[in-house]
Amino acid sequence: MRLVGALLLAAILAGPAYGQTKSELSCGALKAESWKTAATSHWTIAGPQEKTTETGALKSGPRFECLEGAVLAVEFTSSAGHSIFTAYFPDGTNIAYGRQQIDRRGGRIVLPIQAKARIAGPYRAAFDYHCRLDMPADPIRPATRADCLF
Repeated sequence: MRLVGALLLAAILAGPAYGQTKSELSCGALKAESWKTAATSHWTIAGPQEKTTETGALKSGPRFECLEGAVLAVEFTSSAGHSIFTAYFPDGTNIAYGRQQIDRRGGRIVLPIQAKARIAGPYRAAFDYHCRLDMPADPIRPATRADCLF
């Protein structure tokens, strides 16, 4: 009976840690980790220069994916329904878009063509590009249209 009481007390004292699931992914120089406590999701992205931790009430995610062995892609949907895609690069840069601006075709991620110029040369081949997001503040240059799938 004492053993049962001790186990029950240990479970109560563990509090939010009880039943947690942890997800981890290493992608070259980048490492991602996520865990959940009650209704809150937490995730950490660690790279050569810095480590960031995010917290939020999510409808889904965060989901991690390693591209070309070096680029870490993170996707999640907030409890309000906003879906976010962020790509983290080993050089310390990252790009983020609303999920409605990202496509997946043939197992590859398709970003707006404007993203290509913001990605360091060695990592550009990890993505394909589209020309659907033509805005006055971020126009598509005619010379780059040839690199678009659609």
